[in-house]
Amino acid sequence: MKLTKYTHACVRLEKDSRVLVLDPGTFSESAEALAGAESVLVTHEHGDHIDVPAVVAALKDNRNLAVFAPAGVADNLRKEASEAADRIHTVDPGSSFETAGFEVRSFGGQHALIHPQIPVVANVGYLLDGNVYHPGDAFVIPDGISVQTLLVPIHAPWSKAAEVVDFVIGVRAPRAFQIHDGLLNENGLKIVEGHVKRLGAKYGTGYQHLAAGESVEV
Repeated sequence: MKLTKYTHACVRLEKDSRVLVLDPGTFSESAEALAGAESVLVTHEHGDHIDVPAVVAALKDNRNLAVFAPAGVADNLRKEASEAADRIHTVDPGSSFETAGFEVRSFGGQHALIHPQIPVVANVGYLLDGNVYHPGDAFVIPDGISVQTLLVPIHAPWSKAAEVVDFVIGVRAPRAFQIHDGLLNENGLKIVEGHVKRLGAKYGTGYQHLAAGESVEV
């Protein structure tokens, strides 16, 4: 499949002329990512992972588009795009389904802790075709499978570099690319990615940086 990374957490997957988009958020080029999409998977409700107006517009413009998301996100979208309610699906962790020609498995349950005074929201990670894993905002390692392509939340208010490295080591995917990099400048990105690339390689993970808009075959 073809994987295209957009700014921050958004990724577009294309296979057999069918398109699936993960986490088209407000930091990303959401309209571009959503163009021609058949399915959208959303990990959680934070704006950097779902640009609600953009997704609602896409649902109204494209009657073939379906959205899969945790309950809170799905409920809100049904209110905003009531005419598309039957195409908005609630996803719980531990489920499996097919959409846009992709086999999907869900993992996780909740967003990583930011601070005890900040409520924790639902977060669902998605594994596509037993290959690409997008964890959203959590470091949940999928059980019972071998991830081939890991999307790594490289930096967030809820993480530190040691946790990022340990997540990469724990998953041990052959290849990894960064997501959730929208809050880092060039210097910070270079430091964190250097640790991930060097230490991940010791455990069999080849890490590669993707620029916004860059595509690779996985």
